[in-house]
Amino acid sequence: MPNEHNTLYPIRNTKINMNLRGLISVSGKPGLFKLVGKNKSGFILESLDEQKVKIIVSMATSKIASLEDITVFTSDADLKLVAIFERMKDAKSIPDTKVMDSNSLHTFFGEVAPQYDNERVYLSDIKKIINWFNIIKELPLFTEEAPEPLSDDSLVSTNEMGKKPDTQAHSEKQKPTKAAAKSATRLSQKSK
Repeated sequence: MPNEHNTLYPIRNTKINMNLRGLISVSGKPGLFKLVGKNKSGFILESLDEQKVKIIVSMATSKIASLEDITVFTSDADLKLVAIFERMKDAKSIPDTKVMDSNSLHTFFGEVAPQYDNERVYLSDIKKIINWFNIIKELPLFTEEAPEPLSDDSLVSTNEMGKKPDTQAHSEKQKPTKAAAKSATRLSQKSK
């Protein structure tokens, strides 16, 4: 009889029908958020619940993680969260994390993420993944085709690539600010 744990690997080679791009988890904040925009102080996020609360999160004060980039430890290689969600779609039932005991949750997670490392994947991680799944399963992006991965080159706009660096701004001397002039005035008054 073939080992059930080996059924996970074919999903790695198939096209994923789930779009997690722009979905964010913020440490210390419950639920999931959608990336709406960016400003000079951080990222603008909107909660995925009914309230649609918008918050600004700074990278300096908060840890954020894109669901598209999250992986789970396994005995072989790390497993992408989207692959676990794909297997959870096919599960007969999703356990309620508030009601089920830890053994039942570990058993369920072993079915959707075979060969997960139970020493490095904690019960709190399993509950969080199940809760995330319950949040996004009703969203339209749950059935969208996953977009192509972003490359580092695609982050640079074509206008910026054609421009030459502004050497004139670097070659001019900086003018002294008024604060520097005031300090010189104070020194000359003290010497009198």
